[in-house]
Amino acid sequence: MNANKKSIGILVGVIIIVCAAVFGGIYATRNLGKSEKIISKESAEKRLEKMVAQIDPKEGKPVKSAIEYDSSNDEADELPDIDTCTVGVKATTSLYAEIYSSPEKAGTGTDGWLCEMAEEFNKKGYMVDGQAVSIQIRKVNSGQALDYIATGKAVPEGFAPSSMLWIHMLNAKGVSTETIAESLVGNVAGILLSEKTYSQIIEKYGSVDLKAITEATESGELAMGYTNPFASSAGLNFLICTLERYDLKNPLSDTAVEGFQKFQKNVPFVALTTMQMRDAVENGSLDGFIMEYQSYANDTVLSKNYKFTPYGYRHDNPLVSVAGISQDKKEILKLFADFCSTDNAKKRATEYGFNGMDNYVCEYEDVSGDILVSAQKLYKSNKDSGRPVIGVFVTDVSGSMAGEPLQALQTSLINSMKYINNENYIGLVSYANDVTIELPIRQFDLEQQTYFKGAVENLYASGGTATFDGICVALKMINELMEQYPDAKPMLFVLSDGETNTGFNLNDIREVLNGLNIPVYTIGYNADLEALQSISSINEAASIDASTDDVIYQLKTLFNANM
Repeated sequence: MNANKKSIGILVGVIIIVCAAVFGGIYATRNLGKSEKIISKESAEKRLEKMVAQIDPKEGKPVKSAIEYDSSNDEADELPDIDTCTVGVKATTSLYAEIYSSPEKAGTGTDGWLCEMAEEFNKKGYMVDGQAVSIQIRKVNSGQALDYIATGKAVPEGFAPSSMLWIHMLNAKGVSTETIAESLVGNVAGILLSEKTYSQIIEKYGSVDLKAITEATESGELAMGYTNPFASSAGLNFLICTLERYDLKNPLSDTAVEGFQKFQKNVPFVALTTMQMRDAVENGSLDGFIMEYQSYANDTVLSKNYKFTPYGYRHDNPLVSVAGISQDKKEILKLFADFCSTDNAKKRATEYGFNGMDNYVCEYEDVSGDILVSAQKLYKSNKDSGRPVIGVFVTDVSGSMAGEPLQALQTSLINSMKYINNENYIGLVSYANDVTIELPIRQFDLEQQTYFKGAVENLYASGGTATFDGICVALKMINELMEQYPDAKPMLFVLSDGETNTGFNLNDIREVLNGLNIPVYTIGYNADLEALQSISSINEAASIDASTDDVIYQLKTLFNANM
């Protein structure tokens, strides 16, 4: 008996040790790639000073270049070829209708409901006017799909964004549509708060709703994050509802603008992606963020640890036909909408997390497309609450960037200038073996823009890749100007292929980046994306995979959200 007890005791001990090792390993690696300690801002500045002295950057010679904006073809030219957007289901007949669909229903797995419906529809042998017909599904973000259709660059027969807001905007831009289905599948947007934060809001404000959350953010009690309203359905919804929260009758009024500025002052950043927001929440930079219910329901970690509060306009995934299509193709869309409304289709949608909050009713009246377009412009000019952005572009001009990558970098940067507010302060650094300050930071007025364009046009590629030397120099430039404008928002943009092979490395500057808390956005050109992502993840910035086909549009999106 004693021997058995001893064996059991040993077994229990082994189990405890194994569990401790497993969970200890999980805990130890939860922030893999991040600094083990956070140094003070003062220590970071001193360390940076020594590093830049060692780098000894050169000064470039400023060159002016004439600015030419507002070509009528600009907006269409900025869009990549539509083939960069994935076709989830291909048509199986010569007579078919193509639908541009938002990703949460045109992807794979639980995000693949609409694709599954299309595949099944195509096998049924539906006929229109004696011809076999089918559906083609292309996955396109709602905001980008709007741009394709509004510019005429690529126009499908059907458009199925997350919410009707995009349809209203499309109509306001002069494109007529006909509603085929008010709702293909039900969904809502919501604000996610941890149990602790949720309880704190309840205790102080009596309830958790958009009004309480905006008040808590405005007073500095809550760090709120949301996604880019130029691209994201949840972000656009959040923007217009926040403006309506301050003035329901006129969301573009001075009262609404003043309220939005107070709210926005305590928003750390507007994210390009939901993943960027999630990382910020896990790292303690955000207390709350937005997400659609279907995504929330399918994420066991989020649904277990965060409470979901619906807000704003429903995301009921309408389907519309675009003006000019034939009657036959319109009939195909109607047949498909009917197919998506069958009991089996609804059951599948529910299994995939849709239709989970069908009882939620939006408290706001319908909003016009003209107001939504104006709200985006209002966001662009008021998102920084009167605080300028201090930004430096750090450009890789090493030998590996020669040819197409550097040409793409130059074209995308020059094109993106128009999306940078001229109240901001902008500089430019290039690096190969050595670092050159091509353009000191100054207000981005017309004169600075001409120098910026000239500097970008005169970049040439040769030599090694001292990425982190370039970052150090840019950090010092920003930090020095921050002394003059302490309320400014600092940002750093690294445009590179990510292949560092000389100078300082990430471990050398990780603690400096942490101490200064300056976000570093990275844009990769045929890049080592993992290396660039490791830089951006330190202070919750985004990392963009910018292929030469879509880099111009990617940067437009980035700068609309942040610059």
